[in-house]
Amino acid sequence: MALAFAEAAAAAARGEVPVGAVVLGPDGRVLGRAGNRTEALRDPTAHAEILAIREACAALGEPRLPGCDLYVTLEPCALCAAAISFARIRRLYFGAYDPKGGGVEHGPRFFGQPTCHHAPEVYGGIDERRAAALLRDFFRERR
Repeated sequence: MALAFAEAAAAAARGEVPVGAVVLGPDGRVLGRAGNRTEALRDPTAHAEILAIREACAALGEPRLPGCDLYVTLEPCALCAAAISFARIRRLYFGAYDPKGGGVEHGPRFFGQPTCHHAPEVYGGIDERRAAALLRDFFRERR
């Protein structure tokens, strides 16, 4: 999770919403890591999770990541939850819950839908206070 927090901090330094994500392979090796880049890439899908999953798939030369784990500082949105499912991520670990935009424990609860073909094991609230503070401080400075 420390690497995900480092990616979130780097995103904040670039003026992006501070969310970071890291994909670890079955052997614990970092396969992909990223922070949000929606502003820099002018791409609404350039969320940290999507970018880290893309990098991990490229590293393995595979379209799916069975046996891999994703660490992210914020509860994934519905878009990212779908990507996590399609990538066949084994376990999802996330920091802060997102009652407004989350798609895992809030909102559409993507993994609980009958149309979801793969649901990872989910562990939320990891270092939640730190993750929430990072976001809160970022938006406070913006106002």
